[in-house]
Amino acid sequence: MSRMKPRKDAAQKDVIQIRAPAGTKAVLGRAANLRGMRLSEFVLDSARKQAEETILDQRIFLLDADAHQKFLDLLDAPNTPSEELHGRMVRRPAWER
Repeated sequence: MSRMKPRKDAAQKDVIQIRAPAGTKAVLGRAANLRGMRLSEFVLDSARKQAEETILDQRIFLLDADAHQKFLDLLDAPNTPSEELHGRMVRRPAWER
């Protein structure tokens, strides 16, 4: 009688393990509770959404030489942030309050 490896069922789930600082786990746990989800469900759903956004955010656009130079000039000379924007950039995030 030959020994056969069990087939991996399509419904079988792979394991993903991560280590996180206690503070990060607490923030994730709090958010999961607010959504009525288990921590693992929340982390997996959030990671999947981020992965999809990252994949969809990859765009290629072609520019002629003049448009390319204008684009580079805009990147090299960003606008000065307004006082409102500066205030938002230096305040503590809600999850750290």
